[in-house]
Amino acid sequence: MGVLALSYESDEKYTEICEYLNANNGYWIKNDVWIGENKAFKERSIYVKDKVKTWKIADFSTFKQDRLKNEMKYFILKQLSEGAFTAHGCSANYLRAIRNVGEAVSNYSEISFADMNPEEIIMDDTKASNTENKKFKELKFRILGFIKELYDGREGLERDRWYALQIPGVKLSAAIKRTKSSICFDEIPAYYRDSVKRYMKTLIYRRSWSFCSEVLVYIRYFYKSFYSHGYSNGFQENLTRIDFEKYLQWVSEDYKNNNATFRSKAVSFIRNWLDFIQLAEFDVAPKKDVTKLIFDEDIPKRERASDTLEKVKYIPEPVRIELDAAIDEIEPAEMKPVYILLRETGWRGTDILNLRYDRCLDYVWNSRDEEYVPYLCDEITKTGIPLHKIPIRPEVAEMVSILIKDAKAKSTEENNPDKYLFNTYEGKCKGLPYSKPAFASAVNKLIARKGIKDGSGELYHFKTHSLRHTRAMEYTEQGMPIGIIQQILGHCSIQMTLHYSKVSEDMLYKKWSETEKLDLFKPAIAPPDQSYQHTEEVCYEHVRKNLDAVRVPFGTCFKPVRIGCKSQMQMCLECSSFCSTKEDLTAYDAEIERVKSMITIAEKTERNDWVEKNSQYLENLTMMRDRILREGIVHKNEKLREDYDD
Repeated sequence: MGVLALSYESDEKYTEICEYLNANNGYWIKNDVWIGENKAFKERSIYVKDKVKTWKIADFSTFKQDRLKNEMKYFILKQLSEGAFTAHGCSANYLRAIRNVGEAVSNYSEISFADMNPEEIIMDDTKASNTENKKFKELKFRILGFIKELYDGREGLERDRWYALQIPGVKLSAAIKRTKSSICFDEIPAYYRDSVKRYMKTLIYRRSWSFCSEVLVYIRYFYKSFYSHGYSNGFQENLTRIDFEKYLQWVSEDYKNNNATFRSKAVSFIRNWLDFIQLAEFDVAPKKDVTKLIFDEDIPKRERASDTLEKVKYIPEPVRIELDAAIDEIEPAEMKPVYILLRETGWRGTDILNLRYDRCLDYVWNSRDEEYVPYLCDEITKTGIPLHKIPIRPEVAEMVSILIKDAKAKSTEENNPDKYLFNTYEGKCKGLPYSKPAFASAVNKLIARKGIKDGSGELYHFKTHSLRHTRAMEYTEQGMPIGIIQQILGHCSIQMTLHYSKVSEDMLYKKWSETEKLDLFKPAIAPPDQSYQHTEEVCYEHVRKNLDAVRVPFGTCFKPVRIGCKSQMQMCLECSSFCSTKEDLTAYDAEIERVKSMITIAEKTERNDWVEKNSQYLENLTMMRDRILREGIVHKNEKLREDYDD
């Protein structure tokens, strides 16, 4: 057990805890059992259902130390006051867990949760159910994280937990605001934690919050994998190729039941991380060049485009027609304009729900029609587009204008500080827009009432994103160029647009049947006297050099232009994209003589570092020259251009 060693700042925080619990005539700090019918709950605006009013909401009687008890009380009261727990949920899910935690820490001397490790808090679970065990562990981790964060005197991004809402300048969707998302570095080993935080600081302002969270998941997995297999502090600096081959095996085993994208990210994200710290010269960077630790071919290929396409869900045409016709009857009626805007634009659900009434409608002069055309506009948080604008029809613009007028009339700084067009004006979600699950639920209830069925005769199950996929298909079938579709949908890459914008089978047949009939079937004609003769061999070097090859010293680089060069800090001789032939022997001979003379000069001036470096270089040059003499061509990838073309 640790010894309490709280700082002066922590003592101040504990004083604040006690003052907070002293509210409502000291009910919270004086009573170890909180009953729902007490007026203190109403005074704190904590809603208690009638059937719960006689229940114990929380029981702290098993805690023996005042500090631990008050920290737990503060945590529970905060969750109730801020809506993270309901009174009913706290009683039903955590009443026993609170008692169990109190019993588990009853043997501690006066100490704080901030000084404890989760492994030290153990419950006697011989008679406990699986649910009881689960709730105990959940509460244990939550209270430790909460109190440690509370006592952490560091500022902003220096802390071990970053809250999305507390970082100025980070672009956040309403969904992130609703969940009060955070990313935590507690599970990163303390030895490497500062370097990981420094890396994440470079990402947080230029990539989405969700992307940063995902990157941290794989960095956390990377360290957990090595430490759980017996590695310790300092392993990263001394990584070898053998170590990374072990990591590849662990990834393959741990993610065997996931699709290939998970395995790919577990390798590619880690290579990006190690690349960065090596280029930035972090003290904890691998000493060995990352290109010699991780090869391009180590990264598992992500799922095929055809597999991705199969996951794209389009609303069947009969369902789409019925749903469009029935949308006037959706309940609540506030969801109708959300549906209309999703159908009109093809935007993501979060993009429509994030619309702000002070900037979502604009009129742009159209010189062709000589009139102002209405545009829907707002920020696209996922892809980081600060102001995305697309034209909309006049009747849709009129609907948006009415919504704007209504939102302005209802909104105040208190109930709608972010100026959402589809805002919630009261309740727990006050100041936030409607949620996507609430919208999808409203549509599915409409489908159930109207009896709208899919091809199998079952009620159609609606998902919000299917409207986006469907609109992309409609744009394509109506002949809109793919680049325009990309711009309307707000995709970063045209490849993603291509995944969505296929055409239906009916349209495929229609367009195909309209093509010119080719007059290929003619009476049999005698074949020519001489058959085709292949008279000229395809020159591999010629083909490659005239496509994407680049001449480099002693050979040719066949690295595709879209892939970054991993050999910028070393000779091309080590690179898997490098190719060398007998045409380059003259260059090798000249370089070998030059390096030999450099070694001679270095020996005379007693520059041993020059001797060592140039001797290794000479050895590589000589080995390559000998291989070329034996094999004629040396290409480490050993895959010809012709192998790719089928």
